[in-house]
Amino acid sequence: MDKLAYTSINAMKSLMNRQTAIANNMANSNTIGFKADMVSAEAKYLVGPGHDSRAMAVQRDMQADMNSGSVTQTGRSLDIVLEGDALIAVQSAEGNEAYSRRGDFRIAATGTMVTGDGHPVLGQSGPITVPPSESINIGADGTIFFVPLGGDPTQPEELDRIKLVSMTGSAISKGSDALFHAADDGVLPVDENARVISGALEESNVNMTAALVDMIETSRAWETQAKLLRTAEELDESSSSIMNMPQG
Repeated sequence: MDKLAYTSINAMKSLMNRQTAIANNMANSNTIGFKADMVSAEAKYLVGPGHDSRAMAVQRDMQADMNSGSVTQTGRSLDIVLEGDALIAVQSAEGNEAYSRRGDFRIAATGTMVTGDGHPVLGQSGPITVPPSESINIGADGTIFFVPLGGDPTQPEELDRIKLVSMTGSAISKGSDALFHAADDGVLPVDENARVISGALEESNVNMTAALVDMIETSRAWETQAKLLRTAEELDESSSSIMNMPQG
């Protein structure tokens, strides 16, 4: 009966990971630029004497559905949408370079340009700092222009260029911070051809209807595995009862 119990417990572990991803997707259905979590797993066989007949489902790096979300026009100069599969370089909480699709920028009290979730946006030589200004605009190639306080609005000055990178051909994974990270703490190459649309935002690509269906299916699969565990327990108790029968 240990084979049945082992298989069910392992399946329940995978289902729990899947349910966690689904719940996170539903919680971020309205988060700007959010890419739905996708849990992948691979079989890892137990190695030992005899035939390797049992395998655990080992969770791999968290992946994401990179399909584009719907675009909403905002008219706000600090809102951008990335065209294609480009990513925005940002600074993670650990100080490393990470990547995001979130284009709802704002200027922090320190003058640093940050994403809507507070990660500093990187330029050509580090985090972008915006001096006091009358207005700020972002060009199609990610170049930032600003008009200093008291300056001529018809003569904006170039400040920096947002670091836009390409993930094509590179291994990336999604972290628990909702940012994308290059494999082995690497850095993705700059995409000189990347383009952005100013005054608009990319919405989350989470499909709530599909997420609800997945959650129901996962819950039913969990119940099935729980029933199998109870069946394994009943079979084990029956076997023990037979062994304890008085001998004639």
